[in-house]
Amino acid sequence: MQKTFVMSWSGGKDSALAYYRAVMDGHVPVALFTMFEEDGSKSRSHGLPLEVMEAQAVRMGLPLMIGKASWAEYEKEFIEHLKIFKAQGIEMGVYGDIDLEDHLLWIQKVSAEAGMEVNHPLWQEPRKDLLKELIEEGFKAVITVVDTTRLDEAFLGRAFTHELIEELEALGIDACGEEGEFHTIIIDGPIFIEPVPVEFGKKLEAGHYRILEVKLQSEE
Repeated sequence: MQKTFVMSWSGGKDSALAYYRAVMDGHVPVALFTMFEEDGSKSRSHGLPLEVMEAQAVRMGLPLMIGKASWAEYEKEFIEHLKIFKAQGIEMGVYGDIDLEDHLLWIQKVSAEAGMEVNHPLWQEPRKDLLKELIEEGFKAVITVVDTTRLDEAFLGRAFTHELIEELEALGIDACGEEGEFHTIIIDGPIFIEPVPVEFGKKLEAGHYRILEVKLQSEE
């Protein structure tokens, strides 16, 4: 049955593929929802700047709704936003989780508190199959964050291809990055009316993470 939904949006590959599948299943997107740091400068999950995520949303024809919170206030803020979506008549939240049980249980808990239904289009599917689908459907995902204790910073800026999957697996790295080895940004694909005009800058250090600066291209 067709339902309206809000997409829990990281800006990366898993949320993009989950969104695409939900739409292909006939559901109707109403908004994207992303949690940001307290000052609203960048997203909590992938460290992406607001203007880049807004550029994604514009090319999806949707508003980007944001919550701002410290980790301590994260859950409370998340639930408050779900309650607002529910009050607006949005029927369910769509999430890009694949197989992390703890996060699934957390989503179910906060959604129940807000009275929102939950949809996990990717749940329990083989990780590698999802990556192949992402590539074959024409998405362009670029690695923008790496945990240097597990992956070399040389992978920053690499776009997902079948070859990259093989390289990561040869290193013993989960090619989906589900354990937090890396994060991605989606900059092109069938969910956008046109590619997202980003440019990549310098590599920034944040503890043992290396983050590739992502900016909107400056208009000449």
